[in-house]
Amino acid sequence: MDTQQRSERRKHRKKSRRRKIILILLAVLILIAGYVFYEYWDGKREAEKAGTQDTELNQEYMESFEGVEEAEGVTNVLLLGADSDEYGNPRTDTIMMAQYDVDREKVKLISFMRDSYVEIPGMGFNKINASFSRGGPELVRKTISHNFGMDAQYYAIVDFEGFTRIVDTISPDGVEIDVEKRMQYTDKKAGLNIDLQPGQQKLNGEQLLHYVRFRSDNENDFGRVRRQQKVLSTLKDEAMSFTGIMNLPRAVGTLEPFVNTNMETKKILSLGYEFITNKPGEIESFRIPADGTYRNGRYSHAGLVLELDFEANRQALQEFLAE
Repeated sequence: MDTQQRSERRKHRKKSRRRKIILILLAVLILIAGYVFYEYWDGKREAEKAGTQDTELNQEYMESFEGVEEAEGVTNVLLLGADSDEYGNPRTDTIMMAQYDVDREKVKLISFMRDSYVEIPGMGFNKINASFSRGGPELVRKTISHNFGMDAQYYAIVDFEGFTRIVDTISPDGVEIDVEKRMQYTDKKAGLNIDLQPGQQKLNGEQLLHYVRFRSDNENDFGRVRRQQKVLSTLKDEAMSFTGIMNLPRAVGTLEPFVNTNMETKKILSLGYEFITNKPGEIESFRIPADGTYRNGRYSHAGLVLELDFEANRQALQEFLAE
């Protein structure tokens, strides 16, 4: 066998190996895609059996929302935890703004205290959470932009059942939390029966919801906001674990019937992929009002409120976002 023949055989073997490797990689990718597709749709199908969305109201929210265009590499999402009062009127229990900066690999979370006394565009001054009941996520967006200079491209409204389901899907064995004190509180009207012992323990979705909603202590709403931020940071770590990543497609499908958002599914999955591949550090948290920038007040039309130094809070927020 001459040199030329041996060379051609080596080339043929190399091409054959490359072809096998490419075929194996394609097969793996197809299996992964199939797994993601199946888990997402199966999770969605199961959740839809108990789905609670008001389709007409969701459409109204989506059509009225006028979020700003997405800045390159930066995504702002208005997060609202919502339920309904005894008459079925929508109300928000939680108001947050989440910012994901892909280029800087940073996730920032800003909580707005629901008793903050702010100017609601077209409606005068009231508590910030009144903006949701009067104008949905669009009026909340306008209110935050008007008072604090921060805007959003997207919104996501999650109800309480959606929260418990996403927790139980991402972390079926529970989420490790240090419950800092005995928590016991009952409110039949709100459907609350909180009973948690202190100490390090694993909480399921319903227990974790009770943990973040508890405010029957001297910290009141400040403690509730602190716990919300703590839990979201913990859930982010759970989602980034191997088990969390494997459960993520099902989690997205499970959450979909319980979340109202103007973000398309492909955008959610795209952000999830970037989140997993970039693995940003700890969630950086901030609260409005910042320490030392408010005082307690009372108004006949709003009750007990937090009166804010708006200039100080705007400046503190901009400094936090620039860090």
